[in-house]
Amino acid sequence: MKKDKFYRRLFEIIPGALTWSTLGGLFILAFIRPVWVAMFVITFDLYWVIRICYLTLLLVFAYHRLGKEKKIDWLKASKAAGCVDGLEYKNIYHAVLFPVYKEGLDILVPSVEALEKANYPKDKMIVVISVEARAGDEVWRNAISIKDKFNDRFFHFIVTRHPDNLPGEIKVKGANATWGARALKEFVDSKKIDYEHVIISCFDADTCAEKEYFGCLAYHYITNPARTHSSYQPIPVYNNNIWQARSIARLLELGSSFMQMIETMRVEKFVTFSSHSMSFKTLVEVGYWPIDMISDDSAIYWKCFLHFNGNYAVIPMYVTVSMDVATEKGIIQTIIKQYKQKRRWAWGVENFPYVMLGFMKNKKIPVTKKIRRAFHILESHYTWAVWAIIITFIAPLPLIFGGVLFRQTAIGYNLPSIAAALFRVSLFTIFVCMFISVKLLPPRPKDVKPQKRIIMFLQWLLSPLVVAFMGSTPAIDAQTRLMLGKYMHFYVTSKSRKHTSAK
Repeated sequence: MKKDKFYRRLFEIIPGALTWSTLGGLFILAFIRPVWVAMFVITFDLYWVIRICYLTLLLVFAYHRLGKEKKIDWLKASKAAGCVDGLEYKNIYHAVLFPVYKEGLDILVPSVEALEKANYPKDKMIVVISVEARAGDEVWRNAISIKDKFNDRFFHFIVTRHPDNLPGEIKVKGANATWGARALKEFVDSKKIDYEHVIISCFDADTCAEKEYFGCLAYHYITNPARTHSSYQPIPVYNNNIWQARSIARLLELGSSFMQMIETMRVEKFVTFSSHSMSFKTLVEVGYWPIDMISDDSAIYWKCFLHFNGNYAVIPMYVTVSMDVATEKGIIQTIIKQYKQKRRWAWGVENFPYVMLGFMKNKKIPVTKKIRRAFHILESHYTWAVWAIIITFIAPLPLIFGGVLFRQTAIGYNLPSIAAALFRVSLFTIFVCMFISVKLLPPRPKDVKPQKRIIMFLQWLLSPLVVAFMGSTPAIDAQTRLMLGKYMHFYVTSKSRKHTSAK
């Protein structure tokens, strides 16, 4: 036990230590060894030029595939898939779980209505709303009212209440989701339904699935020989209130969507994020979502990965689920809310010590796979924490502190040229993102002026500023807290569509 604690603390320290040693070391060396820093910056900028070109290309490919597969009638495709290993669309049940905290009817009702509009037989769909007891009686009454309204429109509708302060739990969404999944298990057992015939989708309360989602999910599940060794990940878009949200919030959420689209093209690194689906048999076998981790959406993937000795994958689905942009009426309040949300996402760095301890104990996973996946986790969080700071704030330091002689050297002369090349590539990427973001927009609401489309273009002019101050700081914050043992509590992003903003 003491040995586990020692290694856990060691692995908790590593990401933050790497980040701070890089940033602090570069800052100090910029004064005393500007040539060294300039060489590093030139190398880093060249690497980033190549990386941006590569990621932009993947984004274009992902967008093209999304556009192509959105036209498919996936229910028809799942029917045409026939019966594989006793599974066909007729005997597959979709269970949709909504862990709820304080979300109101304005959030929950559209999410359930989206299920009702799905192009899939409703007599094969089970809805579960799991409400936090600490949220109060009003949320519970709202959930009951939703059940009363929609109860006869689905195969079954479950509303359950997750008690507070259960042994071993902390206040995280995974604990509530696990409680809801256990309630679902009781119902599935009572109907004697095979767990493998149930696909569970864990959705945030504001998640509205597009109508082809469940047909697409059924098709991939039926045709996948390793169906119970896979999770299924849609592409998240934040369209529910995008026309009313603040520009800075839209930019940050669009960036998240684009990164998820890029990740669908890199299956070897793909990890579940936010709303996702998996076999109920698998979920029960691994013991549900972690009840003591904030990053439950990615942690369940790693839990399955370790349980199945590395034989677990995420299957990308080129269908979208729409969620809310985290926004407020005021710009300052919006920035604070966005920062806290991104910091919670960056707290996914807690997976690094969890996975490393699992790798140490599991001797069945090949060493090469352990090294590769551990590097992927560490590299992604390290890059997230340092790239914007290096490009924006560290890169100019050698020119500022190197003096006239430094600027006359070949390195000093080429440093601005490399930075200019990076700027040009970034500008091209911004135009690509601008085009795709407009194509992904939902229809403009009648109460939104047509001129708002111009703002949807012009908002991208803010992206360099947003990247400079919000690109790395949430990740640095999360890694520093983990390094110091100042563990985060789960931050629930409050969501309401009762307020709007025209900015």
